[in-house]
Amino acid sequence: MEKSNDNSKVYRCRNSTATARMRQWNRSAVIWRKAVRGAGIAATLVLATACGSNGGDAADNAVQGQNTNSTGQGPVPDPVLLAQGQKIFRFDTFGDESQWTDTLRMHEVIRSAVDPTTALSVGLKVDAEALPAAVVDGIKNGSVDLKSPDTTVTLLKHNAVVGLQGKVETVNGKDTLTQVGVTCALCHSTVDNSFAPGIGKRLDGWPNRDLNPGAIIALSPALSATQKAIYNSWGKGKYDPRFNLDGKNGPQVIPPAYGLNGINRITVTGDGNDIAYWNRYVGVTQMGGHGTFVEPRTKVSVTNGTDDQITSKLPALQAYQLSLNPPAPPAGSFDPIAAARGKLLFEGKGGCVTCHSGPEMTDANLRLHSPSEVVSEPEPNGAPSYASRSATGLYRTSPLRGVWQHPSYFHNGIAATLEDVVQLYNSRKSLGLTDTEVSDLAQYLKSL
Repeated sequence: MEKSNDNSKVYRCRNSTATARMRQWNRSAVIWRKAVRGAGIAATLVLATACGSNGGDAADNAVQGQNTNSTGQGPVPDPVLLAQGQKIFRFDTFGDESQWTDTLRMHEVIRSAVDPTTALSVGLKVDAEALPAAVVDGIKNGSVDLKSPDTTVTLLKHNAVVGLQGKVETVNGKDTLTQVGVTCALCHSTVDNSFAPGIGKRLDGWPNRDLNPGAIIALSPALSATQKAIYNSWGKGKYDPRFNLDGKNGPQVIPPAYGLNGINRITVTGDGNDIAYWNRYVGVTQMGGHGTFVEPRTKVSVTNGTDDQITSKLPALQAYQLSLNPPAPPAGSFDPIAAARGKLLFEGKGGCVTCHSGPEMTDANLRLHSPSEVVSEPEPNGAPSYASRSATGLYRTSPLRGVWQHPSYFHNGIAATLEDVVQLYNSRKSLGLTDTEVSDLAQYLKSL
């Protein structure tokens, strides 16, 4: 079941949250080490036989094996490193303003046409904890105009738009957005809606399945009508991380960035051996950050800028992402009695445990799978096989912890619910599950 400015004030006000997360990490370190111990030998074999390139520099090698070392025990990260990683994840653009401002001119669009209501409608989220009291009161009493782009500029000035970093300067006596860039949090964070829909406390690592990246990119005045049509075709919660390189259109669901500790193949096609590989890929080739990514297997070689703003940040960024636990299912969200029956089916008649094995419920550290083994192909709408566009040509088995949280399912989103997932396996693998068994197995998945 694949799935595949100045920030100092904002950072200080979140430091207590980071500290709490670090304490939680330290308390759970022993549990995590036990959980990944069984995967240690497999992880060593995968690392030893990897044939791909991730840019080939020391920083990537420094974080290799941080999921598990040769004994299967990952190191307990330094709390200072985690705090640095959180700041990078939330606020660092790696210099990608070169793409989003200089090339795509998104700052012009935002300051002239994107009001908060529009921003929320395309899935952008607002960090309620970053809002000054005056803005909070103004939203509550209606004195803050949520139909004005000027309000969006104000939110950016306070670093309150999750995943966007804006430089706001006074021009002719008015706050004016002069630069904008994106961060990891744009796609891989959301909020808890505790203040209002789309406004609340950050939930790092949760995929923003409300986000419509294609529609946002299509607002750029620098794109042709044909390009805009393709971007607008993706829809909410989907993004094609290879389209700008191979010209093929096959959007994928935005994956979670939590629950990756102990898992070495962290992308849906298992291209790299750690998060640093994919962070470099996305940072350079998708975000437009300054640095270099080289992958001979896909003939990709991209260098942006003359200053590397990515390499030195990869260890801290990876450490923070590995500290993000999958969320527990909400109380009352599944039937525990049916889930117990479903667990027996998962381990027996359904055959799910054949691939979804071990503490992380994936065999990704041991092997990858050919497209003929999965049920998620052919791709919808006649798109080319996503695996064929990757470095491995294969798929990994996706981890299942927290799977309740991120529909739709499979790498291409062809299943809207977990019931649909089970039914698809049932029909394409001829499992012979009854309707009741399909329901029970789905309830078990919701409990993970």
